[in-house]
Amino acid sequence: MKSELLPALEAVLFAGGEPISAARLVKVFDIEPDELHELCAALRDKLDAENSGIKLLSLDGAYQLVTREEHEQYIKEAFDLRRRTPLSQAALEVLSVIAYNQPVTKAFIEQVRGVDCSGVVGTLVEKELIEECGRLELPGRPLLYGTTKNFLRCFSLSSIKDLPPLPGKEDAAAPDLGEQLMVSTLAEEEIGDEQ
Repeated sequence: MKSELLPALEAVLFAGGEPISAARLVKVFDIEPDELHELCAALRDKLDAENSGIKLLSLDGAYQLVTREEHEQYIKEAFDLRRRTPLSQAALEVLSVIAYNQPVTKAFIEQVRGVDCSGVVGTLVEKELIEECGRLELPGRPLLYGTTKNFLRCFSLSSIKDLPPLPGKEDAAAPDLGEQLMVSTLAEEEIGDEQ
């Protein structure tokens, strides 16, 4: 069964171009999640053994075929891709605050950094590294931001749990929505006072 499904899995992932959830693949192939995990491991091993130019990525409960990093120069040259501008220090700081504390409000990010972050947040949304992921139930209903699958792909992470621990902490802190509620409420009050 595995041998006949392996090329089909490779074809589906190749044709998809985007990450495909494990739940969807389980339905497509009518197999159990454990069988899918074994199938993906076999595909990963096959691609590695063949020294293929592509590899299988696991991205937070989804799978995607991507090119190997060592071929980046040739791909850029072939498609005449311009070198992407690196993230600024401010963008990296905002991205770190979001990654380790998500979901977060803009007011929370600004409280942590001490400066306005509107432009940086907009840039990170544009680059698809973060996305809006809901709203807090407060007056003004501030937006919540979290990282995307593109963030995981760019930083070669399988899941957000793979982030390195923060210095001085055993593990990355879970989001403290109570603190964000307080920060957002203070931000709302400050906006109200200015008007």
